[in-house]
Amino acid sequence: MIALRYHRLKSLIGLKADFEVMSGMDDSGPFVELDRDELGIYTVTLNRPNRINAINLAMRDELWQIFLLLRDDPTAKCAILRGAGPKGFSAGADISEFGSSPSLYESREARLNRDLWELMAGLDIPLISVLHGFTYGAGLEMSLYCDLRVASEDSQFALPEVTLGYIPSAGGTQTISRHLKSSDAALMAISGLPMSAENAYLKGLVHQVVSKEQLDDVAIGWARQLATYDSDVVRALKRTLREGSDLPLDTAVLAERIQSLNLVTRTQ
Repeated sequence: MIALRYHRLKSLIGLKADFEVMSGMDDSGPFVELDRDELGIYTVTLNRPNRINAINLAMRDELWQIFLLLRDDPTAKCAILRGAGPKGFSAGADISEFGSSPSLYESREARLNRDLWELMAGLDIPLISVLHGFTYGAGLEMSLYCDLRVASEDSQFALPEVTLGYIPSAGGTQTISRHLKSSDAALMAISGLPMSAENAYLKGLVHQVVSKEQLDDVAIGWARQLATYDSDVVRALKRTLREGSDLPLDTAVLAERIQSLNLVTRTQ
């Protein structure tokens, strides 16, 4: 069954040779690269290009430590998330680990103890995702926890889990429905079919589509602009947007006023 699901996914993305787990390839890590510039801008790069940056448990652990750093660094202004290699931002969860050691129960326990997605969702600094090629499954879900998304013209977006016999487990069914209208979200989740970069822009899934050569420049430009703003204000804005999204309007407006008052009183 695992092999059948694996071949279905390879067929879906059309990259049988590239996505196959090859024993001769070096895959010893580190699986995430981290850089920080003098402005307080972090760049987080998924670094498994020979597997289209598929997210395995080791990469999750590295991302967990990095996002803790982003949470706890008071000088951090924002973070850029990108994927190494030419094929894509991320093909999603590494299905070569499915059914292998560690056991399913150990994997689930690790996810509960280190809830990467909840940690990302709760970050106060802005997150910018730089998307190219294949942005599938957990890769798409990760990008949806970001605040700004720029994509290259060759990008494809999909939640293919249904084609493999399971459902998204990193919040995909909920985040996609908060970025797209309900009919488009249902189409992506239930069909598993990919969406082009052009459609993703027209439907509001990404904020800008550019050539692959322009991707990093656009993201860096956004990040440098954000870095010029008062960090306390930006963090308060993000908290207000996040915490008010599911509240009744009157309650959300009250929460906004409280955040505003907190900013005013910090200098008094």
